[in-house]
Amino acid sequence: MKSITLLKKLFFLLIIFVQAKHSLAQDLLIIDKVKMHKKLVYVDSSHNMMELKKIIPTLVYDLKYATKDNFTKEVLYNNGTKSFLRLPVARALQQVQAELTKKGFGLKIWDAYRPYSVTQKMWDLIKDERYVANPANGSGHNRGLSVDLTLIDFKTGKELDMGTGFDHFTDTAHHNFKNLSATVLANRILLKQTMENYGFRALDTEWWHYSWPNTRCYEVLNLDFNKLNRIQ
Repeated sequence: MKSITLLKKLFFLLIIFVQAKHSLAQDLLIIDKVKMHKKLVYVDSSHNMMELKKIIPTLVYDLKYATKDNFTKEVLYNNGTKSFLRLPVARALQQVQAELTKKGFGLKIWDAYRPYSVTQKMWDLIKDERYVANPANGSGHNRGLSVDLTLIDFKTGKELDMGTGFDHFTDTAHHNFKNLSATVLANRILLKQTMENYGFRALDTEWWHYSWPNTRCYEVLNLDFNKLNRIQ
């Protein structure tokens, strides 16, 4: 029975490759059909995209790219109420929030999963790999592995002072920038250490950006939020 199940899963993977190769961009495999995504989840449940508030109801969403309050001054995706990450990443973030709750802090999400088409739009504007993923490689956000976030005080709901806002493209946002107040440095350290304690990795140039290692070869997704909502 186990061998039959394994053969079935391998067959699904072959189908996915055949169907997806027409979506290749510079040798990049892009999943843009819900059926293909479901088959991958069948093969490996860790590929499931989890809506974050389903398992972390205390999260605050301020999804910048669903508004014009971002560096592009454009609405890049039509979603302001839901945010997604792969299942293991969402569970790790749940552990982060549990630890922070004991200290009176919460998480505010600025961005998590974003479709591949959004990364292409960003690259067309910036074309600087220090701040925007090169679409030739896809991004952690496209794979459901990266999250942009900050800390809030649970009592007041206010953001902690991190020295800069979101998408601040100067060296002031870098982790190694130390010409900041003791309070700001302590806040950044709290976020960084807590995220890293549960397996996330920091991006040197953005204090708000954390990624999960791509150890399961997670594919790039170009599924819009309406499609992800329907399969929850």
